[in-house]
Amino acid sequence: MTDHLASVRKYAAKADEQHVAAIVKHLGIALRNRNSSLVACSDKAELDRVRESWCKRKLGLADDGKIDAAIKQVCTTMHADHDKARVTFYYLLAAHFKKLDSLIKT
Repeated sequence: MTDHLASVRKYAAKADEQHVAAIVKHLGIALRNRNSSLVACSDKAELDRVRESWCKRKLGLADDGKIDAAIKQVCTTMHADHDKARVTFYYLLAAHFKKLDSLIKT
């Protein structure tokens, strides 16, 4: 858990441990596999999955244009990281849409 929190805090210094823990819990077993624990910004199918599974289903968002713009922004923000941690990526999206608190209520 501390590795995930440190990764998130690289981009969001005041990240709350509860929010990060909620994302880790949501991702569960997927974090055990290196490939599924990362987001590939160069893979359109991967970004479509992030939009559909995380942004729409979990965060309850509907506007594809706004979602895709936010995903692109997070890709740009994390550009320096060759390996983009999924927990961090998801945290930044939830923060962008002001949905962090909804993660700990579910």
